[in-house]
Amino acid sequence: MDTVYQSQYENEQKVAVLSKYFAGLAILISCLGLFGLAAFTAERRLKEIGIRKVLGSSEARIVYLLSSDFTKIVFIAIIIALPISYFAARYWLDGFAFKVQLQAWYFIAAGLLAMMIAWLTVGVQAIRAASVNPAQCLKIE
Repeated sequence: MDTVYQSQYENEQKVAVLSKYFAGLAILISCLGLFGLAAFTAERRLKEIGIRKVLGSSEARIVYLLSSDFTKIVFIAIIIALPISYFAARYWLDGFAFKVQLQAWYFIAAGLLAMMIAWLTVGVQAIRAASVNPAQCLKIE
């Protein structure tokens, strides 16, 4: 009897292992893309950052300025992804004999984790841009 149940769930175990690897790869690729986009945005706004620093803006305010745009975009993406992931997970779980209730905190935790990863990725680039000497930024002109 154990072997019969084991054979029924072999495919699910293979899918689970592959999902873990591909999810990790997708997170890595998205972080690299977000890091590149943050670097491009910081480079494009380097003169603005220099002028803001000359006028007395703090590094924390500049980091907030650069991070707020990305925070809005990631928040909108989370709002769009949560209902889709809920219905996909519910559809997938309906195929099993034992029913599992989906809790809201599963999705909230995933959204918070995505937001924290985005903040960390963008924050590194924003701190680097905020700590640049404003004289060198404006000297190029």
